[in-house]
Amino acid sequence: MWSRNLFNRPLSVPHYGERLVKGVFKMSQHIIAFHEYADLFPLSSDEELETLAADITQNGQRYPVLLYEGKILDGRNRYRACGLADIKPVMEEYTGPDPLGMVISLNLRRRHLSESQRAMIASNVANMRQGERTDLLQICRRSQSEAAEMLNVSLRSVASAAKVKEYGIPELGEAVTRDEISVSEAAKLAEMEPEFQKRVMKKVSSGEAKKVKDAVRRVKHEDRPNIPAPAGKYRVIYADPPWKYGNSGLDDYGHAERHYPTMSIKELSALPVKELTEDNAVLFLWATSPLLEECFEVIRAWGFEYKTSFVWDKVGHNMGHYNSVRHEFLLVCTRGSCTPDNLKLFDSVQTIEKSGRHSEKPEEFRQIIDTLYTYGNKIELFARQPAKGWVVWGNEPARESAA
Repeated sequence: MWSRNLFNRPLSVPHYGERLVKGVFKMSQHIIAFHEYADLFPLSSDEELETLAADITQNGQRYPVLLYEGKILDGRNRYRACGLADIKPVMEEYTGPDPLGMVISLNLRRRHLSESQRAMIASNVANMRQGERTDLLQICRRSQSEAAEMLNVSLRSVASAAKVKEYGIPELGEAVTRDEISVSEAAKLAEMEPEFQKRVMKKVSSGEAKKVKDAVRRVKHEDRPNIPAPAGKYRVIYADPPWKYGNSGLDDYGHAERHYPTMSIKELSALPVKELTEDNAVLFLWATSPLLEECFEVIRAWGFEYKTSFVWDKVGHNMGHYNSVRHEFLLVCTRGSCTPDNLKLFDSVQTIEKSGRHSEKPEEFRQIIDTLYTYGNKIELFARQPAKGWVVWGNEPARESAA
């Protein structure tokens, strides 16, 4: 006689949920555990289990529960559903030569698993340790490439899954298994410190951020150091803002959020730059093509008017939405009257091969500015490192000073 007091509890009862997690169920006084091969694949949801139980009640159990080494090798959900329906399950012993291959084959036919989910399973397969039984040596042991082939997934995805398992917090791997984030996205996050990962996953699970990408951006935004505003007034302002491309629907452009906290047009416009500038001043502002129109809002908010531009030909190409992008703009804007002190005319197009560091600008442009404007206080906003003759303001110089 089946023990209804276990299987027929409402699915929300914590005791039932604990047994689901452990993978151990009780029939009368007999406990049957799930085999590690079966546990490679996620269990059905509570709703799916109830539907299966109703189907078994009406139509009977179509396929037997397979046992191997005293554990359930295949049919965990059928076993649970039979318990809910108070029906004794039909069980058979598996006698085939490859229990792992059988489990994978059956589950891939039954389930609609994403590549990320299959990659996590393949990584688990490749990491299985050899048991005591020497006759299973060739069955248990699988390389990453063999596991990738078994799960019909790329070796690169399996490698990403392995990184998630090795460096990611448990919540990260669980999110990939539930197909809430991609394995490639999770692998990038796994490179971060565990505490950073926890904060990101908390924002996703709480609903504060819909996607991991947005959660990462929010956490980085929170981590921005509180840098005191610079004192004094400045005649020359040089700025390379951390533009947030989400404003233009081009959130992936340049993947800037992976490298530093970005700022929206509204946030940039609110900066007190106007209070830092002399009545007659010049602004050199870096801008990219996707944000060329929106950046003028920032220019006006800072109290400047656009005059002309330099074009930086980077030589190397970047992926774009409409063309292969190899240039960036350095906009020249003035407040009051601030024409160059030196009448030397530089070519408006500067061909300088870009460095390997994300968003780093060539030092040649600072030299052009120093040549054109020979006197007055100079400040670089969002600077990465100190510069002779300049006051610098930004996250990275602040961190260096703090160190």
